[in-house]
Amino acid sequence: MSEVKLGYLVAREGGWEKENDWNDVLSGGEKQRVAMARLIYHKPKYAILDECTSAVSIDVEGHLYSYMKDTGITLITVSHRETLWKYHDYVLKFTGDRQYTFGPMPANKKL
Repeated sequence: MSEVKLGYLVAREGGWEKENDWNDVLSGGEKQRVAMARLIYHKPKYAILDECTSAVSIDVEGHLYSYMKDTGITLITVSHRETLWKYHDYVLKFTGDRQYTFGPMPANKKL
């Protein structure tokens, strides 16, 4: 939980044994970070992430993506945020009217 910047959550919600409806008590960003905590815990080889950080600040988003890459998780991301480009090696961009481009991430967009 601390890795996804939610170390405060257990105490705030009354401990590990307390049951609450996440839809009522967690913000959108907290829900997204709980999902990331589950991803980090399970350490899959691949993760397909669809707008998974849209409610998270850019700095926390960067921390999450860097951490997941460092643990060896291959990330496939669907997002409108160009701030995520630097965490990927390839980009598939839909340009409209059934057109798309695919190829290596431009060097100026990478970490």
